[in-house]
Amino acid sequence: MKDQPVIILNYKTYVESTGAKGRVLTRMAHEAMKEKGVRIIVCPQTPDLYLQKDSGIEVFAQHVDPIEPGSHTGHVLPLALVEAGVSGSLINHSEDRMPADKIKKCVELCRQHKLTTVVCAESIEKVKEVAAFKPDYIAIEPPELIGSGIPVSKADPDIVKNSVRAVQAIDPSIIVLCGAGISKGEDVRAALELGTAGVLLASGVVKAKDPKKAILDLMSLI
Repeated sequence: MKDQPVIILNYKTYVESTGAKGRVLTRMAHEAMKEKGVRIIVCPQTPDLYLQKDSGIEVFAQHVDPIEPGSHTGHVLPLALVEAGVSGSLINHSEDRMPADKIKKCVELCRQHKLTTVVCAESIEKVKEVAAFKPDYIAIEPPELIGSGIPVSKADPDIVKNSVRAVQAIDPSIIVLCGAGISKGEDVRAALELGTAGVLLASGVVKAKDPKKAILDLMSLI
């Protein structure tokens, strides 16, 4: 399914996506996915992961740490994500940045456990750096546009096109996604036209008055 358009919903730590509300949101996403046939992945908070493993939709973690089993209180163990029924994880989101060596280790450990990796990058330079680690996906997200409602595909289309080119030159098997400010179907279409395979977003759906309608709108022009 990696070669089809994908929408990744990051639940962050919004009230609207916490606990029971998060499970309702996941159910909406699953319903929309079945109606439109577009691949959706949801990223609940860590305490909610186990409760959503049988939701019928792909579930990724928001974060994972580069650790092996042992004395790492408070960290997120890759193996624990596997046991929780998770199939992948975001890494290096702009709200939870990691140094390059830890990103690399996270990608390697996730690969060992067959967890899909989505590494976020804030610039073309960062895209090139993390592409060398061979994650499954790279999401280009200029931090100043996250949550702004201004899609990067419109505000700075060159960073998206150049990121795609940079990744293809390093490893064509890595899938590029577009994040930051995505909220409408036209934003998704623009991201696809710029060469990406989909989008990573949060507030455009999670904070919407009608989340299911927002999800369906994202799919409307794919």
